[in-house]
Amino acid sequence: MSSLTVPADVPSVNEDCEQLRSAFKGLGTNEKLIISVLGHRSATQRKLIRETYAETFGEDLLKELDRELTNDFEKLVVVWTLDPAERDAHLAKEATKRWTKSNFVLVEIACTRSPKELVLAREAYHARYQKSLEEDVAHHATGDHRKLLVSLVSSYRYGGDEVDSRLAKAEAKILHEKISDKAYSDDEVIRIFATRSKAQINATLNHYKDAYEEDILKQLEDEDEFVALLRATIKGLVCPEHYFVEVLRDAINRRGTEEDHLTRVIATRAEVDLKNIANEYQKRDSIPLGRAIAKDTKGDYENMLLALLGQEEE
Repeated sequence: MSSLTVPADVPSVNEDCEQLRSAFKGLGTNEKLIISVLGHRSATQRKLIRETYAETFGEDLLKELDRELTNDFEKLVVVWTLDPAERDAHLAKEATKRWTKSNFVLVEIACTRSPKELVLAREAYHARYQKSLEEDVAHHATGDHRKLLVSLVSSYRYGGDEVDSRLAKAEAKILHEKISDKAYSDDEVIRIFATRSKAQINATLNHYKDAYEEDILKQLEDEDEFVALLRATIKGLVCPEHYFVEVLRDAINRRGTEEDHLTRVIATRAEVDLKNIANEYQKRDSIPLGRAIAKDTKGDYENMLLALLGQEEE
């Protein structure tokens, strides 16, 4: 469930653009005004604001935000203002620049989005960077990481709920044999997780647990980085809300907040399922996500995060 709050009576797009323009002018930037507008508009509304702002003032709103804002607040506002597909393309590009730990961002985009959303992200990547996401991933990754990541980002899964029980049983057997032999990067393991629908994978893993009395994730607890990627793949496909709770816990509970991860999760899930993620977070840590965020962040960055979480202070 979305956590984004949009007013019942939304001002006209021209009014929003005038408000944003006024926030940039004069002595200092009016960050509160920027939050009050962009922090309470849907993706469709934000896209229209960007288009109208460019037509009215001859300026790219994203460049204005980049010029006027700083640090984590600037990153959050810019990433949030992007169209969801553009945002995923941007996040994927940043991941290919840094690599290693950023591999998990690519897994996240490939596995927690719908099949159509992943296609749109690939199209946006192609349009923005004049190359394919698959091309960049294949260029930067090596070995087993390349084999898994290229398969995931180039996937176009069936998105329906139908499952084949016989296939689930057969592929559960394949997975059990490979995982038991620690053949984690076997072509068959990657094929199953990179091509089957989420419903089919759920059925396969349920049969796996029933037939072999083992949870596949508990068998994938090695410290090896590829195994960690495979775990993230499975969690992203079958229980994305739990996956995002783990990312948030790691971002907030460490010594020093990992702002990039916090920004990414809040910005990408606010219009999708952030309210559900927040509920799961509270169940896990016995503290509301908003309170955890307020404890670890400050200033305009904190205020924008809480606005997107739907817990903005009056």
